[in-house]
Amino acid sequence: MVTTAPYGAWPSPIAAKDVAAHDGRPAFVGVVGDEVWWTEPRPAEGGRRALIRRLPDGTEQPLLPAPWNVRSRVLEYGGQPWAGTLTDRGPLVVFSDFADQRLYAFEPDSGEDPRPLTPLSQAGGGLRWVDPVLRPERGEVWCVLEEFTGDRPTDVRRVVAAVPLDGSGAENRAAVRELSDDRHRFVTGPRLSPDGRRAAWIAWDHPRMPWDGTLVMLADITPEGEFAHIRPLVGDLGPTSPDGGATGESVAQIEWAADGALLFVSDLSGWWEVQRIDPGAAADGVVASRGLCPARQEEFGGPLWNVGQRWFLPLDNGTLAVIHGRGVNTLGILDPVSGELVDSAGPWTEWAPTLAVQGSRVIGIAAGPHSSYEIVELDTCTGRSRVIASRHVDVVDPAYHPQPQIRTFSGPGGRDVHAHIYPPRHPDHIAPEGELPPFVVWAHGGPTSHAPLVLDLEIAYFTSRGIGVAEVNYGGSTGYGREYRERLRGQWGVVDVEDCAAVARALADEGSADLSRLAIRGGSAGGWTTAASLTSTDLYACGTISYPILDLVGWATDETHDFESQYLESLVGPFAEVPDRYRERSPLHRADRITAPFLLLQGLDDVICPPAQCDRFLAEVAGRGIPHAYLPFPGEGHGFRRADTIIRAVEAELSLYAQTFGITRNDVPTLELRP
Repeated sequence: MVTTAPYGAWPSPIAAKDVAAHDGRPAFVGVVGDEVWWTEPRPAEGGRRALIRRLPDGTEQPLLPAPWNVRSRVLEYGGQPWAGTLTDRGPLVVFSDFADQRLYAFEPDSGEDPRPLTPLSQAGGGLRWVDPVLRPERGEVWCVLEEFTGDRPTDVRRVVAAVPLDGSGAENRAAVRELSDDRHRFVTGPRLSPDGRRAAWIAWDHPRMPWDGTLVMLADITPEGEFAHIRPLVGDLGPTSPDGGATGESVAQIEWAADGALLFVSDLSGWWEVQRIDPGAAADGVVASRGLCPARQEEFGGPLWNVGQRWFLPLDNGTLAVIHGRGVNTLGILDPVSGELVDSAGPWTEWAPTLAVQGSRVIGIAAGPHSSYEIVELDTCTGRSRVIASRHVDVVDPAYHPQPQIRTFSGPGGRDVHAHIYPPRHPDHIAPEGELPPFVVWAHGGPTSHAPLVLDLEIAYFTSRGIGVAEVNYGGSTGYGREYRERLRGQWGVVDVEDCAAVARALADEGSADLSRLAIRGGSAGGWTTAASLTSTDLYACGTISYPILDLVGWATDETHDFESQYLESLVGPFAEVPDRYRERSPLHRADRITAPFLLLQGLDDVICPPAQCDRFLAEVAGRGIPHAYLPFPGEGHGFRRADTIIRAVEAELSLYAQTFGITRNDVPTLELRP
């Protein structure tokens, strides 16, 4: 029987504990022998990431017990934290542990504990490692070394280094060989040519972000295992244009083909496309690359937030497995000779940038509107795709899941604004005739990122209760080409705020949302957009601000980590030239304009968006009579990973909306809002 009840007051079987239990996704898939390995989250175990192996019979086993946490902190966002191979003794894995950031070697079938390969350091953030490449024939693992040289987050250098596998470097930093020099601020791990005679890696420098401009560096490898004749091969780190726009070329990934050609993803055309170049010809002074699937106006790559991301991989038969699309993406097989691209079948609309290849099989991690992230295998001989691990299991009847709508709205000046709209949905409840639903605008983080079209139990938590969600891929988001991505240059806090507002107003104008019951929420850069929206418009009745940037001046002057320490040079403008803009746009200095209730959520161990910014913002808000709540979480960093934290945050957010929208609920603790 269908029951009539106000929007937002519907009962739901999706509890906050369900959201917490399914938070996060598998990542960093790889193949070791005939096994598939990956990392996956453990919210109930303090948010650690476990390393999992899938045996040939389909059995899944964790390789390391708690508290081992396979996660790198290089660039703070990390990247590929492990590498594995087979030896005479069985599997060997080298991994980075989150607690001390040392590299460890582990032979899971030996019965022995992991043994450290790298030393601890007392300087700043110490020594960190990412994107390892095992070279057992040399008795080494080659990877990125991030070494802090002082106490400030920007006192850091990064090089490609070789770490002995015999453990001689565990107490001796001098035993670690540096293969590259530190001429560039940022580097990725090396990719070795099939004949072992060349290494290539990606590099870039401040104030560039990797989606602005990168170089592909090439080196000859000597018989002694040293890098010689280091030189740039492709890419561009050209000067910034007068209006703050980028003139460079972003290369997001490199791999070697079996014939010795270098494959790479470049956005020189305005879209990340797969290219091929002959390094031998380049050495003779003739640099010529060609696109393998040109003029599709789709992305075959993305923003390099994590070191070691992979959007494509070569197969043994010379074809390429590629992740590509526009807004949503799919896995396809590309013939580099003919340019023919054949997509795999399946319900997935988002493929994470991590791939592994074994013979004719391609393994990836994918999700869709009706499934969470799963480990998927594509057999390129038969064209059949199947889930082999981390299989999605419906927590509740899928009738409670939202039905997304892919929409394009008109923003200021008629510009396109892409969004995913999730109206309220419940199998047994409807709203009274004539009532419009409350809606929450979700602003994604990054901001050079995007909201994927996938099943998210946190969205379902709200929609099944009668509260709609609008995920906005505002100007600056990835997935729609470089021109769309660069709309945010110099306009952060303007374009993102306007685009979110345009979607919210359009939903109200068309009768899909209640204009008086609109909210906005976001974390990190989305927290910035939320706070900037609340301090620049009266459109929203309330907002949830999570681990945000609130003070641009502080962020631009040594109050964040090195990777993003000059990100604002492009997002806002050169600080030396437009310092007033940094102050004028900051929610901290516009706190007197906020009129809507808000919830502020912050991890106290966050080094990317430090809690000090929240403290200053709250001091400005104090005494202004604006109902608000602040929930700080000890032990949490940038983004929440612990089950108890996620439960508290989700329930507090629902309580904020219930109180603000005039909804009666008794299934969550009442959030105390103080003026």
